[in-house]
Amino acid sequence: MRGGGFHDPSRNRNSYPMTGQTRFRSAVTVRVNDHSAGRWDLTDDPADSRGILSWHAQPHDGHLYEAGSYGQLLRVPIPPTALQDGSDRHELIVRLDVEDSLPGGLAIYGARFGRYPVDPTVVFELHQAAVTRMPFGHLPDERQVEQFTITNAHGLEVRVLTYGGIITALRTPDRAGHVEDIVLGFDSLAGYVVASPYFGAIVGRYANRIANGAFTLGGRRYHLARNNGPNSLHGGNRGFDKVVWTGEPFQSDSGVGVTLRYTSPDGEEGYPGTLSARVRYTLTPHDELVVDYEATTDKATPVNLSQHSYWNLHGSADGDILDHLLTLHASSYTPVDSTLIPTGRIAPVAGTPFDFQRATAIGARIEQTNTQLRYGGGYDHNWVLDRGGRAGLVPAAHLEDPGSGRTLDISTTEPGIQFYSGNFLDGTITGKGGRVYAHRYGLCLETQHFPDSPNHANFPSTIVRPGQTYRSRTVFAFGVTH
Repeated sequence: MRGGGFHDPSRNRNSYPMTGQTRFRSAVTVRVNDHSAGRWDLTDDPADSRGILSWHAQPHDGHLYEAGSYGQLLRVPIPPTALQDGSDRHELIVRLDVEDSLPGGLAIYGARFGRYPVDPTVVFELHQAAVTRMPFGHLPDERQVEQFTITNAHGLEVRVLTYGGIITALRTPDRAGHVEDIVLGFDSLAGYVVASPYFGAIVGRYANRIANGAFTLGGRRYHLARNNGPNSLHGGNRGFDKVVWTGEPFQSDSGVGVTLRYTSPDGEEGYPGTLSARVRYTLTPHDELVVDYEATTDKATPVNLSQHSYWNLHGSADGDILDHLLTLHASSYTPVDSTLIPTGRIAPVAGTPFDFQRATAIGARIEQTNTQLRYGGGYDHNWVLDRGGRAGLVPAAHLEDPGSGRTLDISTTEPGIQFYSGNFLDGTITGKGGRVYAHRYGLCLETQHFPDSPNHANFPSTIVRPGQTYRSRTVFAFGVTH
């Protein structure tokens, strides 16, 4: 909720011209859920020409903060009785009464209120971290699919299906506090079953491509489904994005979420070994979505799991993503052939359209004459992250929408990240809310081992053997710029 106003004595007898230069002293009496929080003097009324008054509820430390044009003006302790009442009612109602005897006025406004000094009451909705589950539909074979809705105390919301582990919605605020969905998808299960280009899914057993749908392991040649030209993509015809996982909600000190499990039988889609996979989605109090992958096998097999959400930080897929600013923490990438299989070479990005070491608009160079861009129809390549010998999580990407202010930071334990600029979206898919997903209306940032690693000895290995546990973690952190 932001404050502002302008000189209109007919609406408020305490209204005054806003110069942005003259300080107007005033005072407010603050009540929270009908509990008195005291009388407070303001050295300057915040409703000046820039209109940047912001009242923020901070129940975690028991105070309200108010920032005006000249910095923080007020720090109001919230009465403990009001905090308890707010916890019970899931909202804080803050009433600000301006004293008539002083010339200053107070204007409260927001998207629903206009810019006038109307009823000076601000309502903060308090969200409690929680997970709920409900049916989302049935597959053609009558198996039921569930949807889990995960929310944190700040109101971030993630919705996950047991079908494909698909993230169907991820709602975050923009700089004005408006909450919108920032991932592409469908309103019903049928869309995901019939026509989805991996929207929001867990992809595996091997994310990305394997050349000619084949690899050799332990002296034996294995053949996979060729579902992407001559190559195998994202696990084949029925990869992990097209199976039903079991799901169980959880709540822990680190956050709330859902744990998904799936057992892939020996020989499924041509892969050796029975693979027991677990994926855990955790929504943290710090506005992070943590994705933990784990798998074990009874035979040596390649494993490469990833999350395939299509991002559009405008919200509700409102336009293409070419204005998004992207930073990739990678000084090299893996060039590809005409079928998008890595050549085996690791090449520097410097001096090429693939250099995103500094924030760059995605559309800035995407139409340049470049063989690699021509092969991908834009960006559809793997970047080699600059780990610098570090183990564990390292920064991978930063994405920002200048318009809404939304940001996405990605860190991972993986050695690479695939940036796909939505080149094959062509307007033939109608998604959530009847929105047509036109060319480049979404982008993917898939943390991973490199494509076709089983056929490249110089790439980090993706082979998991009996007695070993495959583990991977990726953290998506959401924020805003002001």
